Amino acid sequence: MRYLAAVTNISGQQEIERVKNVLLQSNAILEAFGNAKTNRNDNSSRFGKYMDIHFDFKGDPLGGQISNYLLEKSRVIMQQSGERNFHSFYQLLLGCPDPELSKFQLTRDPNHYHYVRQGGVSKVDSISDRADYKSVQSAFKTMGFPQDAIDTIWRVVAAVLHLGNVDFKTDGDRTQIKDTTTLTKVATLLNIEKEALNKALSHRVIAAGGEVLHKGHTSSEAIYGRDAFAKAIYDRLFTWIVDQVNKAIQVSGSEGGKTVNSTVIGVLDIYGFEIFDRNSFEQFCINYCNEKLQQLFIELVLKQEQEEYQREGIKWQNIDYFNNQVICNLVEESHRGILSILDEACLNVGKVTDNMVLDSMDQKLRGHLHYSSRKLNPSDKELKHGEEFRIKHYAGDVIYCINGFLDKNKDTLFQDFKRVLYSSSNAYLKEMWPEGAQNIYKTTKRPLTAGTLFKNSMILLVKNLTSKEPYYVRCIKPNDQKSPVLFDVERVTHQVNYLGLLENVRVRRAGFAYRQSYDRFLRRYKMISQYTWPNFHGGSDKEAVQILIKEQNLSQDVVYGKTKIFVSSPRTLFMLEQARAKLIPGIVIFLQKLWRGYICRQRYKRVVAVYRIMRYYRRYKMKAFVKELVTAFRNVKQMPDYGKRLRWPAPPPVLKQTTAMLKAIHERWRAWMILRVIPQSDWPQLRLKVAACDVLRGKRPDYGLWRKWEGDYLSLTSEHGAVQKYSTAINNMKNKEKFRKVAFSCLVRKINKHNKMADRAIVVTESAIYKLDQKSFKSMSGKIALQDISALTVSSGYDGLIVIHLQGGNDLVVSLLSSDLEDPRVGEAVGVICHNYRVNQRRDLRVVVSDNVQCMLGKKQRLIQVQALPNVSIVSFTKNPSGDLSYSCPLREPAGKGHNGIKSVKNGY
Repeated sequence: MRYLAAVTNISGQQEIERVKNVLLQSNAILEAFGNAKTNRNDNSSRFGKYMDIHFDFKGDPLGGQISNYLLEKSRVIMQQSGERNFHSFYQLLLGCPDPELSKFQLTRDPNHYHYVRQGGVSKVDSISDRADYKSVQSAFKTMGFPQDAIDTIWRVVAAVLHLGNVDFKTDGDRTQIKDTTTLTKVATLLNIEKEALNKALSHRVIAAGGEVLHKGHTSSEAIYGRDAFAKAIYDRLFTWIVDQVNKAIQVSGSEGGKTVNSTVIGVLDIYGFEIFDRNSFEQFCINYCNEKLQQLFIELVLKQEQEEYQREGIKWQNIDYFNNQVICNLVEESHRGILSILDEACLNVGKVTDNMVLDSMDQKLRGHLHYSSRKLNPSDKELKHGEEFRIKHYAGDVIYCINGFLDKNKDTLFQDFKRVLYSSSNAYLKEMWPEGAQNIYKTTKRPLTAGTLFKNSMILLVKNLTSKEPYYVRCIKPNDQKSPVLFDVERVTHQVNYLGLLENVRVRRAGFAYRQSYDRFLRRYKMISQYTWPNFHGGSDKEAVQILIKEQNLSQDVVYGKTKIFVSSPRTLFMLEQARAKLIPGIVIFLQKLWRGYICRQRYKRVVAVYRIMRYYRRYKMKAFVKELVTAFRNVKQMPDYGKRLRWPAPPPVLKQTTAMLKAIHERWRAWMILRVIPQSDWPQLRLKVAACDVLRGKRPDYGLWRKWEGDYLSLTSEHGAVQKYSTAINNMKNKEKFRKVAFSCLVRKINKHNKMADRAIVVTESAIYKLDQKSFKSMSGKIALQDISALTVSSGYDGLIVIHLQGGNDLVVSLLSSDLEDPRVGEAVGVICHNYRVNQRRDLRVVVSDNVQCMLGKKQRLIQVQALPNVSIVSFTKNPSGDLSYSCPLREPAGKGHNGIKSVKNGY
């Protein structure tokens, strides 16, 4: 098991690792409750175990199924000198923590308990019961046992220990329990009523003819019942543990222990042949089991091999071997076998003793070459008269003591004990004893005897083993002292002889090292011959194999049977394998090439199919999108907003860029539909109003959208009386500064860094702003290039204040002077400057709207507080005591109130 765990699950899958751990831990649990120290082995299996392990196609374990055979439950109540009871008892006593031990009402001294002190050995140097207890507890948790189930298991073990200390006394005709304190401990641990247990131990209920009779036990009957009860409790516990282990290791999706698409390895770990100083019914069954397995070995290895040579027509000199079928018949034959004689004695009415059974065996088996007794052979002083008989097993002669055979074969357990344990308040104990639910008045059938049950289980085991390909691991014991450095030649020779190893070697040496059917041999080695690769078309598989062998010059070492080829020497097989191994890499590369080509072709076909599907799907989505778009915009020309509020359908990814272009086209068309009522000669002014609207909308209540913007106001006679002088000055500036036209001009009142006001005129062209003298209209202080402007600031009221922020740190602070008292023309000035700045610099100019205007005069930060007063008729700048400026202007109401936005643009024309 450890080997399988080490070489599997290379990929580290979590579920496979769990299965491996569960399989490993199951062994620790079964050894604790099914193994014991004997005089020949410190960890001897006292039960037979067959485990099917299922593997997937990668060789990783999936789970398993365990079958157990004949637990030696008599060991629970009795051990020979130098031996121990099952490990579990000592692990509980010597390894359990003190609080748990107190809960079970136990002490550390194994000699205090009758059932574990009979062998006289409580501790073994090679065994650490404390460490094993911890390992078993860990294994329980790994297997998924609930904590209350683990507690129940140890409670049952403790109850068996206490039960062995229950003694009886006779009071007249009544048998009573000496110490009821021990009885109370047992009842508490088993969760049953004390009175019910007391009655079951001292009385027996007999149901016959619909009536119930109560019969009191004698002292010997009570002890027999107590021991039978203890054996049955432990046996049921062990069987229940095996069932729980099987549930934990069961393969997912399996039914009846089988699973589809899995490889099975069956591992049989069963007791070996036993010869003790005193051999009883258990050794008889164990040795019978070994006879059956030896018979299977003979059938599969020796007999079948020689029969195969004869069947294939191979010349063969027969090798004699001992066939133990006669011994198996001695035990299991109907009506005459020992088991049948025992069963017949169990069925007889009246007092039948073990001596009577031995007499019956002597009578029916008289003359059998492998059976003898003192009665049949009076000169054999080694046998005790009326007690012992000898069977000549394949492994040697064994003397059995007949005493106890009859009772152990009956394996009687009174129904009273079953009913008592079924009444337990512990659900797990109740589950172990389902037959306790039967009505007390019901007469039960006689159960099968222990010998018959074991014989049937052996028949099923052999049937299971014959369905698989067996591999044998023969264990040779070098000495009887359990020493790793001693080699007893006589002991080893005896084992080699009775295991049939010499006959096996003779058959193998005289026979053939390898044999295989022609079709399978050809499939494996056909690549080493040019006549058989890749396929042979000349005749039968046998002819192809003959050609292949002849070409390799190996004919002298093979024999051709009717259906198989037989190879004598391993050297020949090695040469064939070596020739095959040389060609395998080239074949693998060839197959890889074909496979990769196939994969690439399939992948290419899938890619072509995917692209075709994508192409048709894209075409479908584009058509669907266009149809949906046409439907949505069918009557867009008749809509008041020309489709502004229409929801565009979600475009497919391939049309996202096209959709963006369509949206831009729709926006341009919609703008054309709105603007087509406006003469094209007014479109330049409209662009300026849009520029002003972009920066002032929602921030300043009125910025002149309701009126027509004249732009060059200084060229109007309504503005001032020196129009001719202005025109001459502007023409001279055009020739000198090389600008095309004046975009905006107006009279202003400015304040300088010395807090002095002056009346000036400003002219805005496509590339600069000029400050002019108000009278001569000559340029003052040079021009202000548009790229030198960093921002504009206006107030949120109806005044004409505007601050042109310059990069040099000396801003231009002016108040526009308008002949039109209703509009200070700030919106027009902002629109002209922002539009020309965007055209000139290809980016937007920042515009700030605030009541507290920040500016820089003489590279000093100044704050301008805007005040609109009703008693002020002209604008003015004054210095505050704090050093800041106050801007005072007349209080006026906006003339275009309620006409902002796009509607006001349209209404302005």
